[in-house]
Amino acid sequence: MSQRKGGLLVLVFTAGMTGLGVELAAARLLDPFFGNSIVVWANLIGLVLIYFSLGYWIGGRWADRDPRETTLYQLCAWAGLGVGIIPWVAAPILHWSVQGLAQFDFGILLGSFLGVLALFSVPMTLLGCVSPFAIRLAVREVGHSGHVAGSIYALSTLGSILGTFLPVLVLVPNIGTRRTFLFFALVLLGVSLANLWRCAPRLALRYLWMPILVGGLAFLWHSQPIRAEAETVYETESMYNYIRVTRSGDDYWLQLNEGLGIHSVYSPHTVLSGGIWDYFLIAPYFNPPPYTAERVRSLLLIGLAAGTVATQYTAIYGAIPIDGVELDPVIIEVGRRWFAMNQPNLHAVAADGRYYLHTSKKQYAVIAVDAYRPPYIPFHLTTREFFQQVRAHLTQDGVVAVNAARSETDYALVNALASTLKAVFPSVFVLDEPGLGRFTGNSLVIATRQPARAANLAENAARMEHALLREVAARSLTAPLWEVHCADDAAWTPASPAATFTPVTTCMPPFTDDWAPVEQVVHGLILRYLLSGDAAGEAEEPAQP
Repeated sequence: MSQRKGGLLVLVFTAGMTGLGVELAAARLLDPFFGNSIVVWANLIGLVLIYFSLGYWIGGRWADRDPRETTLYQLCAWAGLGVGIIPWVAAPILHWSVQGLAQFDFGILLGSFLGVLALFSVPMTLLGCVSPFAIRLAVREVGHSGHVAGSIYALSTLGSILGTFLPVLVLVPNIGTRRTFLFFALVLLGVSLANLWRCAPRLALRYLWMPILVGGLAFLWHSQPIRAEAETVYETESMYNYIRVTRSGDDYWLQLNEGLGIHSVYSPHTVLSGGIWDYFLIAPYFNPPPYTAERVRSLLLIGLAAGTVATQYTAIYGAIPIDGVELDPVIIEVGRRWFAMNQPNLHAVAADGRYYLHTSKKQYAVIAVDAYRPPYIPFHLTTREFFQQVRAHLTQDGVVAVNAARSETDYALVNALASTLKAVFPSVFVLDEPGLGRFTGNSLVIATRQPARAANLAENAARMEHALLREVAARSLTAPLWEVHCADDAAWTPASPAATFTPVTTCMPPFTDDWAPVEQVVHGLILRYLLSGDAAGEAEEPAQP
């Protein structure tokens, strides 16, 4: 009797661990294709809760009609098999979703996303059946039913706690997402079939093909890439990201998760990238003239990625102290290996950017914020409180430059950041990256600690000595540029001939730690783009972050 009860309790614990473990692994399975936004998490958590609820209802009715241990163990064996084949069956659907991302095809994206989530319905529903079924088997006297039910659910929850931390801290970083599914599948199958062997050995033999199949999949997937595009030269998974290095000619690109944006570029032949990273170089020249390169004495990068901006600043401003903060330590290693991020003046720190500011006492001439997954940006790096911290870490003539996504005519996110910066800094400017030609483009939102004006850039550019710096300045002077004013109903003021229209009319309330609806703003931007009809047939290269 004690052996029977012990086996049942082990199964309850294992099922609880598997349920949460699969949910966490599911998020990582979707990351390379759909990203890691709060919307993806909301859909995933919501559907898993629906599956569990359905499983509780089905499991209770099933247990009353067929209260046999062998039924529960067979049920769990099928759940283990379902978990094991999820990544295998999901692979073609996920690769189909790449086409939807490339073309911004809402139908493909919705269909593939729902298709993948439907794969979780059977195993997660079966896992939801375990606790009510186990309670029915464990209850021998009605007077003890409350104690039994509480114990079963407590044990299941303890398993869920382990399932929450095990994939994040141990499994995914060491064996990858797909093998994490296989790990949970094999553990659940092992416990289920061991219990079934105890009750009905012959019946258990009929299910031996399940662990053999799942184990075989582990070997088949040993060397298969997650995303098998021809240009991929390296891919890996970390605690935070799916990381991919692609090659185009002699240039290397860093892409994360769904690959919608390029986070770093490296070319052995040139310093400038031709992208938004170049414009960080001229951010300090919005200070009142005369401003010269000698005054750029330090740089903080929040969102180091693989070091594109750090490489450019070192090449143009010399070996100035550069602190580069990057949340993901694996990305730092990728930068050193593939992007020549080996400047001796660069101090790479694996930390959250805001936490770093909170714990640092350093001041910088320039703080560059480039820490987002296009077109999203972490909300805690967009608020008035964050920019107040930034201002406290700037020198008297320091500047902050924030990279922000937009569409060709929709500046909703840019306006939100500019409005928030204007609540902290006396002067704010918006400089567009020219040559959009795709859904997402970039603007650099620049704020100066001392009062400044847009005309300062041209006056300081006339004194620039470095040829590459003059090249970036020349491009900047022909790009759309605005001064941001937020008093009363004042609009952005066009500050360059290229600024042929004013994209917003008034500033919005600044974001705060309590209210920062970043993703709502971004989703509105995407929805307006999809409804505009401009998305049809567009298949451009990934946007630069």
